[in-house]
Amino acid sequence: MKSMPPSCEDCFQEFKIALEDLQIFVKQARLRELSESRKRELIANFEVAHELALKVIKSYLKRCGKGPFTGSRDLTVEAFHADLIDDGKAWLDMVIDRIQYNPIYELDKQPEFFENIVKKYTRLLDRFEDTMDKILA
Repeated sequence: MKSMPPSCEDCFQEFKIALEDLQIFVKQARLRELSESRKRELIANFEVAHELALKVIKSYLKRCGKGPFTGSRDLTVEAFHADLIDDGKAWLDMVIDRIQYNPIYELDKQPEFFENIVKKYTRLLDRFEDTMDKILA
C-alpha cells in the first residue's frame, strides 16, 4: 500500500523544527568558541535544515505544477524565480558549500563552511521561513 507524500505544510513544520535546533547551535557559537564536535553538530543540523528547506520548496513548486527538478541547484534557481527565496546567489553558494564540504573531496572546508553557516546561511533560512509563513498562511 502506497503512502501519501507529506504535504507542503507538513514539510514546512519539519523544517521549522530543524531551523529552531540550528538556531540554538548558532546562538551558542556566537557567544563562545565551540568544540570541534559541537561545530560538526552545528554543520549536521544546518544540513538537515537546508535539506528540509529544499523539500518544502520542491513540494510547494510541485503543488504549483512545476518540476520535476534534476537537483538542488535547479530547485534553488526555480525557488528564486518563484520569489520563495530572495538571494539566489547566496542560496547557490549554500549548495556549493555543502558539496565541497563533502568528505569525498580533499578540501578542508569545515572552518569556512562553519563561518558561512553562522554568519550568512542561517539568516537566509530565517528569511525563507518568514516568506513561507506568509505564503502558507
